[in-house]
Amino acid sequence: MNRAFAALLLLPALSLFLPAHTLSAQEIALTNRPWSGSVLMESGGPIVPLFDGWYPNPEGGYTLCFGYYSVNWVEDVTIPLGPNNYVEPAEYDGAQPDFFERIPERPYSYRRRYCVFPVVVPESFTEDDRVTWTLQRGREEALSVPGKLVLAYRLDEPTSPGRGDIAPGVRVEANGEEAVGRNGMFAGPTAARVGEPLELTAWVEHPEDEVWVGWAKQNGPGPVEFSEQNTMIDPATRTASTTARFDEPGTYLLRVQSIDDPVEAFEFHCCWTNVFIEVIVE
Repeated sequence: MNRAFAALLLLPALSLFLPAHTLSAQEIALTNRPWSGSVLMESGGPIVPLFDGWYPNPEGGYTLCFGYYSVNWVEDVTIPLGPNNYVEPAEYDGAQPDFFERIPERPYSYRRRYCVFPVVVPESFTEDDRVTWTLQRGREEALSVPGKLVLAYRLDEPTSPGRGDIAPGVRVEANGEEAVGRNGMFAGPTAARVGEPLELTAWVEHPEDEVWVGWAKQNGPGPVEFSEQNTMIDPATRTASTTARFDEPGTYLLRVQSIDDPVEAFEFHCCWTNVFIEVIVE
């Protein structure tokens, strides 16, 4: 598809996305452009922040879930945390990704990245309150999405009684704490060294034998190379493993997601587990 034509077709989904700065006279606001969800390109396309929905927490308060959609099927994109990648109010800023993966290849052909970070808000959070994630790639128009307690966006968590589904239990240490659901847990810190592989293993509990585990960089100062980004658990050991290699020192956050079917189950917005691993690279 001609790139100029593709650019005219791009806008955020429905009315969730709000332009975050004033446009010049020559530009057409994304909210005024015709939309086609099938518009893809090799590279150069935007990263669209998405509000996946919310659910009440058993211990009180609510969780708002945010994901993203990349229209790039070859290029991975980095948008550092800061003025082009931030969450407001500022107290919720910092856990969002700065690395945005290309559209997955088959057989892992889920269309986008679901709930890559949760935001936990207190019981005092009302339908009038908002948590907003803003992304801007280079000189492109900034895109913002508000997270809010709208009834139509309430999600099943961590089980879906109607579908008989349940989020996997995930541990990242053999005898460590188990996470279940999108709130998941933060693990670490784990030590690593530049250029040396860091072995990572997920121990997974789920009624099904075919369970997917995905590994990704959440944020950090440099790229992270995984030996395997998409793995299925070994039914005998109930584990999935990969190695991560870092090119630059600093503090990183890695994301582990697990679900029984990454193609179909993600799109029902239930039921999977997130784990975030802090890694300090020397």
